[in-house]
Amino acid sequence: MPVATGVGRFLGRTPTIQWKPLLDGAEAAGALAIVEEIASDVWRLAESGASGLSYERRHYSLSGQSGWALFLAYLDRALPGRGYDEQAAALLDGAIGSMGESFASHRLYGGFPGVGWVVEHLTGQLLDEEEDLGAAVAELLSTRLADPWGDEFDLISGLCGIALYAVERGERPGGRECRERVVARLAERAERLPEGLAWRTPPEELIPERRAVAPEGTFDCGVAHGVPGVIGVLSLARAAGVECGTLLEESVAWLLAQRLPSGELSRFPYSVTPGRVPGPSRLAWCYGDLGVAAVLLLAARAAERRDWESEALAIAHCAAGRDAATSGVVDAGLCHGASGLAHLFHRMGQSTGDPVLLAAAREWLARGLDLRRPGQGIAGFQSLDPEAEGGAGWVDDPSFLGGTTGIALALLAAATPVEPRWDRLLLCS
Repeated sequence: MPVATGVGRFLGRTPTIQWKPLLDGAEAAGALAIVEEIASDVWRLAESGASGLSYERRHYSLSGQSGWALFLAYLDRALPGRGYDEQAAALLDGAIGSMGESFASHRLYGGFPGVGWVVEHLTGQLLDEEEDLGAAVAELLSTRLADPWGDEFDLISGLCGIALYAVERGERPGGRECRERVVARLAERAERLPEGLAWRTPPEELIPERRAVAPEGTFDCGVAHGVPGVIGVLSLARAAGVECGTLLEESVAWLLAQRLPSGELSRFPYSVTPGRVPGPSRLAWCYGDLGVAAVLLLAARAAERRDWESEALAIAHCAAGRDAATSGVVDAGLCHGASGLAHLFHRMGQSTGDPVLLAAAREWLARGLDLRRPGQGIAGFQSLDPEAEGGAGWVDDPSFLGGTTGIALALLAAATPVEPRWDRLLLCS
């Protein structure tokens, strides 16, 4: 089945914390049953070639095969001996083999850096450490980062996503070089503003509707596409030994200066656009208070700033008190759905011991399960796709970020003691 050499079981690196599941007994068993149903449906899609899915949801990237492999590798660790390791290895082999089709795409979630991230993450677990399957990715990205960067800076599509790959690469050849070059390229893109440093999304990178109201561009306040994502990767780079303290300090200063007045639905806006009054955002990982709180906690730990940690907890408490009816949540994915909120609250609650955050994690986990409709979609889950053919609609989505693969990983983290180190992809650990 697998074609890559050195494929084996999880070798079990020492976990950094003693992970505590949210569920036990019958609730945990029920969640694991759903996870295995998702695994069965995803594997069936993989075997059939997933011809009914969009290209991005079935090709080699984190949105497709390598994201599915990541999920099945974690499922194997939680439930060993059921063949999930072989399925994960087969999918990852396919992703590695297909990666050369699109070395032009440097997007973390839709291009070859995401495959590289999964390879690094599973080396020493699913893959043999002696064979460096990620060497070509490291070499190519290091070369591309040698010159000033003219493309996106964000986590989903640009420099920040490459930074996550470089952190996961560690001290293997090219890892440190990539990290240092990403930080240098981010420094070149930074704008000095009265409140600190920020990164502008230029008008040509905005969708037409946003470009019409932001002809000079905008400063995005979401983790997925904006300044909080930069703060998260700078925190990880600093923890990995890259000197970027000033960039981190001044970008956090800018972000905290964007807090909305008391009484607004959220503490932070979607974006800050010159000449426009910012408004409140949804509650999600990609945009909104909880994603900001998670990266601010990461920054606090990297820089040993207790004041930042206190602010992160205050923001997270506000998010925990947000009325579900105003949250904007309609599906269960990681990006902007109930599972993402549950997992971020779970991770932050475990990191801090805060009972309010752990209680919020349980509430959002229950809401996510309530969105399941057995007999529909993938193991009962569908995602709302605003770009679906014929207009916004519900689609079968097995992807990591917006679909059932991510939901399954969040359920695994809630039901088993296996630490979900995959959530480094979300900048929350």
